[in-house]
Amino acid sequence: MDIIISNTSSVPIYEQIMGQIKRNIMNGTLKEGEALPSMRTLAKELRVSVITTKRAYEELENAGFIVTVMGKGSFVAKRNLELIREEQYKQIEKQIQKAVELSKMNGISLQELLEIIKIIYGDE
Repeated sequence: MDIIISNTSSVPIYEQIMGQIKRNIMNGTLKEGEALPSMRTLAKELRVSVITTKRAYEELENAGFIVTVMGKGSFVAKRNLELIREEQYKQIEKQIQKAVELSKMNGISLQELLEIIKIIYGDE
């Protein structure tokens, strides 16, 4: 599993790990039931603390993306399409929020912004 950590990012390392694993699950790179590296192995590969990988795995499990079986490891959870769709909505909302803030800063009206979205979306 390829995870790239940026030490210069303002995003905490555990969130970077979480985000990349989530993305791989959502786009199908990581399949249902597939084993994830152990927390220790991943920590060693990424050269981070085991506490960091433990937190990332715990957050992923709490969000329903992975399941952990005591003594066996962590695995990609059964695909919950509703959960995946909700996660996609969150990502879209974040990007739209950035676009709205940028539009407001530059004096672009809601109507103009909607027109830009329609053009980009291809619905004229």
